[in-house]
Amino acid sequence: MSFDTRNGTRGARQPTANPLLKLGNKLMMRRARKSDSTTAGMRLLVLTTIGKKSGEPRSSPLAWFPGDDGTWLVVASAGGAAKNPAWYYNLAANPDRVTIELGGETIPVVAEQLNGEERAQAWATIVSSAANFGSYEKKTDREIPVIRLTRA
Repeated sequence: MSFDTRNGTRGARQPTANPLLKLGNKLMMRRARKSDSTTAGMRLLVLTTIGKKSGEPRSSPLAWFPGDDGTWLVVASAGGAAKNPAWYYNLAANPDRVTIELGGETIPVVAEQLNGEERAQAWATIVSSAANFGSYEKKTDREIPVIRLTRA
């Protein structure tokens, strides 16, 4: 399991943690935890990782896409920012200490970064179903990581 995507040198500004963003994330996580419905046309899950530095659980609402054999694909886009999101580094440090929540269920998963042709195929599928992800790729010079989450 290789989590090896380096930060880029250019990209969109990453949103700063402010009260409005925190509230929005809380609302999205509550909705994802309770329901299989979509928000803004995206399926959501709550990804809970173990903090790389803190060792504490960290939860993030993320869009997900169906992978092969009942897996979930998530994208470490950070909106096209130059840097990978913090949750990416948490996954890299503890890929087997991860859970997802969606539709009232908590599921232990193992995280794996896709590379090469496998990543290219998954990325094409993701961009075809959510065009905004394609625009993120144009904003940054880093390769945006695609992560497969498989039931543990």
